Amino acid sequence: MSFESTDTYVATDDLKVSVNAAITLQRPLLVKGEPGTGKTVLAHEIARSLGSPLIEWHIKSTTKAQHGLYDYDAVARLRDGQLGDERVQDISNYILPGKLWEAFESDVRPVILIDEIDKADIEFPNDLLLELDRMEFHIYETKTTIVSKNRPIVLITSNNEKELPDAFLRRCFFHYITFPDEDTMQQIVDVHYPNIKKKLLREALQVFYELRDVPGLKKKPSTSELLDWLKLLLAEEIDADVLRTNDPTKLIPPLYGALLKSEQDVHLLERLAFINRRERAND
Repeated sequence: MSFESTDTYVATDDLKVSVNAAITLQRPLLVKGEPGTGKTVLAHEIARSLGSPLIEWHIKSTTKAQHGLYDYDAVARLRDGQLGDERVQDISNYILPGKLWEAFESDVRPVILIDEIDKADIEFPNDLLLELDRMEFHIYETKTTIVSKNRPIVLITSNNEKELPDAFLRRCFFHYITFPDEDTMQQIVDVHYPNIKKKLLREALQVFYELRDVPGLKKKPSTSELLDWLKLLLAEEIDADVLRTNDPTKLIPPLYGALLKSEQDVHLLERLAFINRRERAND
């Protein structure tokens, strides 16, 4: 099994090496990078490239490691007991499988995505160490053990909101997705918009990377935001000449709402444009 680029996803050489190394070592692949650089999409493309089912576990601040294994619905059992339901005699009726259990039970080697692990509390990664190492866990209520049929390919994403424990990091293969340069970005755009005019794309990429270089920007626009912006430019039939300008007083691009995600950044560009206008007036 070897991961390659697909017709909808451009994987750099170093990313392909990292994915395939994690598969060979049978270790979780921990992926970090700027939001919007395709960390979550990577799991979908690995599954697609390898022909594997994908199981997604999206982590929230309230998520516990136990949720990925199973939940015991004691409330439902109590309610059924009060109603005289015979199901209460078998406690297994109230054991609800989690995402890891689902992955362990898969008849085909699956890809499991543990998305944004850093959203959970600091104990979450450590609470999964044993299960990810041994690929099994014990159900105390039924005194049974669930063992993985086919060791899943585990992809874990993080946005660096919290430091992850060293013991957890030692068990992972790590990859940081660097932000694409212009050549790689052009390949990514070509996959999504193969018929886009080269002139429009050239001007749009110039605006995009210049915007990312503005000092003090709270949130730099990402790959996914560039793709959204290009979709709008195509839908509105914006001409490349509209994007090309040497006028420093026109710093805010058309349809900027796809690129800028905070009023702070919009105000920053407006202030820079105002300063440039004043300096030009004084010259």
